[in-house]
Amino acid sequence: MTAHDRDFEQRGGSVHSPTEEFHAFFEQHHAELARLAYLLLGDAEEADDLAADAFVALWHRWDRVRAADRPAAYARGVLANLARTHIRSRTRERRRIALFWSRYAEPSEGPDVPAVLDVREALARLPFRRRACVVLRHALDVSERDTARTLGISTGTVKSQASRGMAELEKLLKPGEESLPGSVDTVLALRGERAGRYTW
Repeated sequence: MTAHDRDFEQRGGSVHSPTEEFHAFFEQHHAELARLAYLLLGDAEEADDLAADAFVALWHRWDRVRAADRPAAYARGVLANLARTHIRSRTRERRRIALFWSRYAEPSEGPDVPAVLDVREALARLPFRRRACVVLRHALDVSERDTARTLGISTGTVKSQASRGMAELEKLLKPGEESLPGSVDTVLALRGERAGRYTW
C-alpha cells in the first residue's frame, strides 16, 4: 500500500459522505494523475482533459474505487485505459490525414527524423504498454506490484517492459548525448522540471 493510499484511508475515517470522500481523494491524487496523463500523451492540454475524464469515470464508479485494496492504483488503471483509447484514436486520425496528404505531397530526400529527440518525443515512440511501464516505474516511482495492478499485467511483464523501454530510450536519446546527461533517469527528471506544472 502506498503512502497516498494509507493517508487516504486515515482521512477516510473522519469523512462521512461519498462526495467528501471523493473530494479528499481528488485533492490527494489529481496532480499525480495529471502528471501521468502528460507523460503518456505528451500534451499538457490533452493531459488536463484526460485527467478530468478519469475523475468523472472514478466518480461514477466510486463504490468500487473506495472498496479497492489500492484506490490510487485503481485510479491509475482507469486513466491508463483512457489514455490507451485516446492514443489509438489519435493514431487512426493521423493515419487518415497522412493518407490524404500523401496523395498530394511532393517527394523529399533524406529521413524525416529530427537530429535530436527530447524525452517526450522518445517516450512517444515506445509502444503504449512499454511507455506506461517506464513512466510508472521510473517517473512516478510506482512499485512493480502497483504498476502491474494498474496495467492489468504480471510483475514479470512490468520488469521486462520497463527494462526494454529504458533500453530503447537510451538508444533514442544517443544522438544528443553530448548535450544531455548520460542517465535516462536524470533526463526524465530534467524533463519534468522543464514541464512546469508537471514536475515530479
